[in-house]
Amino acid sequence: MKSLLLVLVVLVLLSCVPPVRSGPNAYIRRVFSTCWRTKGVCRKSCGKSEEYHILCDITHLCCINKKYLPVQIGK
Repeated sequence: MKSLLLVLVVLVLLSCVPPVRSGPNAYIRRVFSTCWRTKGVCRKSCGKSEEYHILCDITHLCCINKKYLPVQIGK
């Protein structure tokens, strides 16, 4: 009977604790979300000082700072 009460108390306490995001830490996520020789970042949209160069996957763009882009001839 005491063990049942203990289990119920633990379950009630666990339901009150907010969920924590599990998974890799921020550094590991940043390394794996980089693209183009780690100079770019995979995002849904690029910032003002960034330019889209290649695709990371179907939904994300590889946003690269303009100073890291290769030189384009004829532009």
